[in-house]
Amino acid sequence: MIKELETAIGYRFHNITLLQNALAHSSYANERWHNSLMSNERLEFLGDSILGMLVADYLYRTFSDRPEGELTRMRADMVCERALAKIAAQIGLGEHLLLGKGEELGGGRSRDSILADAVESVIAACYLDGGMEAAKGFIDRFVLTRVPVSGLANADYKTALQELVQQKRNQSLVYSLVGESGPDHDKVFQVELTLNGSLIGRGSGGSKKRAEQEAARVALEALQKKQ
Repeated sequence: MIKELETAIGYRFHNITLLQNALAHSSYANERWHNSLMSNERLEFLGDSILGMLVADYLYRTFSDRPEGELTRMRADMVCERALAKIAAQIGLGEHLLLGKGEELGGGRSRDSILADAVESVIAACYLDGGMEAAKGFIDRFVLTRVPVSGLANADYKTALQELVQQKRNQSLVYSLVGESGPDHDKVFQVELTLNGSLIGRGSGGSKKRAEQEAARVALEALQKKQ
């Protein structure tokens, strides 16, 4: 089955254990090995950075007439959870995932957050196995074919908020992780956002990044109402 996935990805691994690691959800790692470090979470961390950098590089070189804010929103559309989940569906990634029993019963194979994380993990696995060219090949084939040139759907609330508050000098936005709940494979993070020391927004989400975006959205809407 894993050879079928390699065919769908368009890349043959020299070290197949990297791809197998990319498929191992934390629920599986905890049940099988009692060690979350053997899951794909570390690969996800690396893949997220590689994906963001290569997409940013492409947008910068391709759209020389677009300002920074619009490039940021374009990138956000291309690497958001929904977009990555669509890529996972395209290559049939869900059926290859290694899930714990509870996650399997809970429909984890079709959950956007799990699928998106797995795509980032596969990108990192390609990078570790074949270098940046291997990672770029995956991104070229599946991510850069979905460039949103108009009708941006995925707002980057953090960037929009930053642009708003920077209209005045000496503004300080601080995102603070104030709590987390749930099992390791299904965490919910809580973030508070302050502006010059005053609380302006709270948010929660399945990752710190998503919780920060939600806090920024709440704060942005509140500040815009005051204008």
